[in-house]
Amino acid sequence: MEPAVTQLLADWRQGDAGARDRLIGALYPELHRLAEQLFRRERGDHTLQPTALVNEAWLRLSGLDAIEANDRGHLFAVSARLMREILIDHARRRAAAKRDGGERMSLTHLEQVGESDDVELLGLNDALEKLEAIDPAKARIVELRYFGGLSIEETATVVGQSPATVKRHWQAARTWLYDALNGAG
Repeated sequence: MEPAVTQLLADWRQGDAGARDRLIGALYPELHRLAEQLFRRERGDHTLQPTALVNEAWLRLSGLDAIEANDRGHLFAVSARLMREILIDHARRRAAAKRDGGERMSLTHLEQVGESDDVELLGLNDALEKLEAIDPAKARIVELRYFGGLSIEETATVVGQSPATVKRHWQAARTWLYDALNGAG
């Protein structure tokens, strides 16, 4: 499937709207599974649903004249960023609408061994933005792994690093975020 995705992306970059539509059809099921994984970490009464999240992400993607993604991994990186932005925007709207608002998301993939916490999505986003300010590479790995659902190997391909390096950065970023979210220095 990868060569077809790569070709569709190339065609889309050259302005072929039909290629964009075929790409959406080809990757929609995989992105929907990714969104479902994200929602498994969220509270049960979330007002946004996986289908709406994927549809909103594709609406934003389809509004682009061209896409900077070169392959499936890059496309999922762009999609992960969009899904994160959509979830954060949704959480901000809900927080503004109700005083104690805030979406809750589990740190299943960020937790320390043996510890499990739920964290407010807005808090996670704030911590991720702080990490991005001091170490953009590690923040990007978190975004790709947590919001994009990419494996270590897929993340390594997207960021152009070895899987061993990505794994080390992933572990360091998880520890940093855990400390940041739990008030540790």
